[in-house]
Amino acid sequence: MAVSYARLIVNPAAGAGRTAKKWPQIMSLLKNIGLRFEHDLTEAPKHAIELAKSAAKKGYEFIVSVGGDGTINEVVNGLNDAGSIDHVLLGIIGTGTGSDYIRTLGIPRHPREACQRLLNPRRVVVDLGVAEYTINGRMAKRLFVNFAGLGFDAEVVKATTQRFKALGSVPSYLMGLLTTFLSYQNVEVSLEVDGVTEQRRVCSVMVNNGKYGGGNMFLAPQADPGDGLLDMLIIGDITRPDLLCSLPRIYRGTHLTHPKVTIKRARQIRIETREPISLHADGELLGGSPVSFRILPAALNVAV
Repeated sequence: MAVSYARLIVNPAAGAGRTAKKWPQIMSLLKNIGLRFEHDLTEAPKHAIELAKSAAKKGYEFIVSVGGDGTINEVVNGLNDAGSIDHVLLGIIGTGTGSDYIRTLGIPRHPREACQRLLNPRRVVVDLGVAEYTINGRMAKRLFVNFAGLGFDAEVVKATTQRFKALGSVPSYLMGLLTTFLSYQNVEVSLEVDGVTEQRRVCSVMVNNGKYGGGNMFLAPQADPGDGLLDMLIIGDITRPDLLCSLPRIYRGTHLTHPKVTIKRARQIRIETREPISLHADGELLGGSPVSFRILPAALNVAV
């Protein structure tokens, strides 16, 4: 299909601020290939939600996210808030640090190739995840495109964003990983998966719609964002030395043979804990447990 007009939502802060430096080049590339567009720059967290909501209500049918997975998340939630998610086509130019979601979809990471794809995109219909969680004693809801997690990985996100963000993307992540590794304790959880409940002690629970997460970790090799199912990765009661030794396996996708690792496919998941634990979705810290997840099948049109 051919498109001729787009609304771009650009997050200059994505990729530790590198998107702001890349944007003039991207703008030039888009003009050179003949794509007519307008654009907005985000100014704060969650601003992309409002910009996407406004663009959808104004009648834009092709809206492009320029940023990382967190930017995509906000744009999708804005489209949903506007009631337009089923008839807007989402384009993506990935400029974030990880940009895990586009790896699953096969969207090029290089700006020139990604821009070229926008001119004559192929439309694919994908699922979305829905997370209902607790924040400040109240329930809230957020869609996610790629993956959500509780436990160890959410605590890494929390440490990275709240304690070490000023260090820059890679140093802050490494410091967040190190401090969480040294202090984190596995937790007792109640897992209800499509109506079947079990009690487990876990390090982390990750609910995946895409294959990659956490900066190119191959978390769920069999995940398919169009199959109507969530792939839940459970890392059980693993010791710190074993977790450290196993991290390289997650990048290669060979962790599924570990005896403490389980994959379950489901449409609905509920997780309860004695004490609240943190939740993130698409790398953005949201709130905490108890949390319910469900799949929203065939919910989003993406240009690939």
